[in-house]
Amino acid sequence: MLAEIKGLNEECGVFGIWGHKDAAQLTYYGLHSLQHRGQEGAGIVVKNGDRLQGVKGEGLVTEVFTAEKFKDLTGNAAIGHVRYATAGGGGIENVQPLLFRSQNGSLAVAHNGNLVNAQSLKHQLESQGSIFQTTSDTEVLAHLMKRSGFSAIKDQMKNALTMLKGAYAFLVMTETEMLVALDPNGLRPLSIGQLGDAYCVASETCALDIVGAEFIRDVRPGELIVINDRGIQSEPFTYSASSAICTMEYVYFSRPDSNIHGINVHAARKNMGKFLARQANIEADVVTGVPDSSISAAIGYAEETGIPYEMGLIKNRYVGRTFIQPSQALREQGVKMKLSPVRGIVEGKRVVMVDDSIVRGTTSRRIVAMLREAGATEVHVCISSPPMKNPCFYGIDTSTHEELIASNHSVEEIREMIGADSLTFLSVEGMLEAIGRPAINETCGQCLACFTGNYPTEIYADTVLPHEKELVKK
Repeated sequence: MLAEIKGLNEECGVFGIWGHKDAAQLTYYGLHSLQHRGQEGAGIVVKNGDRLQGVKGEGLVTEVFTAEKFKDLTGNAAIGHVRYATAGGGGIENVQPLLFRSQNGSLAVAHNGNLVNAQSLKHQLESQGSIFQTTSDTEVLAHLMKRSGFSAIKDQMKNALTMLKGAYAFLVMTETEMLVALDPNGLRPLSIGQLGDAYCVASETCALDIVGAEFIRDVRPGELIVINDRGIQSEPFTYSASSAICTMEYVYFSRPDSNIHGINVHAARKNMGKFLARQANIEADVVTGVPDSSISAAIGYAEETGIPYEMGLIKNRYVGRTFIQPSQALREQGVKMKLSPVRGIVEGKRVVMVDDSIVRGTTSRRIVAMLREAGATEVHVCISSPPMKNPCFYGIDTSTHEELIASNHSVEEIREMIGADSLTFLSVEGMLEAIGRPAINETCGQCLACFTGNYPTEIYADTVLPHEKELVKK
């Protein structure tokens, strides 16, 4: 049940640094700031002179990297990774960075995203003699690079990237350089920073801030960057496609103190809350947000309406990985282990509960019930994004229509199912305007597939479950 407390998990976050004597330690801090992007495994590979060496394990960053293990991580360059097991499943073999050794040197690979043609490529590579050591789609890149026929790593990677479809932000490190690549649609965020003479790359700018790096710019869609002791070089590896940054980065995934393409995530979420308030037009006594990702939108909602914002829900931050198995009774009410209503705030009040999304509906139903049990006279649920009707194939763990409540039920049906007095979703137009991305194409430069069903890339047949094929628009 605890896995249902938050309905969405993203695959991972990446961090890399080149040219700093404390590369491993800085990568640790960078990964710690990206922990919200992946909590099932973490790893760091460092360049120690003319060899690569790594440490990885299952669990949180603080659990994987002990003082004892850091003794083996010395060098002036490193890449790191935190992950959720959405593509390829769990297991220590799938924890990244993946490290490969050959007669021509070593190669470490870290990846954020999901390749929609990974299975097709795996079948092709296996028929040619490849043997895969993991079930992760990330390993496909290494095999394609090795089989490219080119001698230079940069040319190997450029050739391999042209065969990949889907969402990817790659960090690749050898004994002599670090390579950075973003898919042609720019579906995942990736930023570059500078710390003295060292260069940093991170999934979010909050990781650059935590290590004291100065933000330089975002990696461009379809761009390959090479960082080595001579500096930084950039070139396109493919023709640019329509920009399609994942909208859920603004809605839910990214940390509020991160900036994505120049837009602060907290400010965007506050604006979403304001637009939602205008759309909902509800009379109430108090506004509360579901911690943590919905707090910004709830503050915006309260500011727009003048209804007081209060901490009507408290998050228990010590629930998570534990060897103690909850009783069946607690499993049935698992959300209570993570969230608690504040009776003194909600009792006798008409409550607006702001959340960022409804995926399966289980959590929303339980929170509404808790607020009523705590004495709320009315519970109005307001969602700062549109109904999520379609699965994501780019690195978020919603792969079927069946698991998405909005795919199978109307807004009124969902309201009844979660037990709310009213239910309001932010419109697609309101969300885009609130975020403030420039209208550079029909999707304003954002991927809206989970809301509209219009996917920015081709979705390959072996990515979709058989009974889903007719439901997915190409």
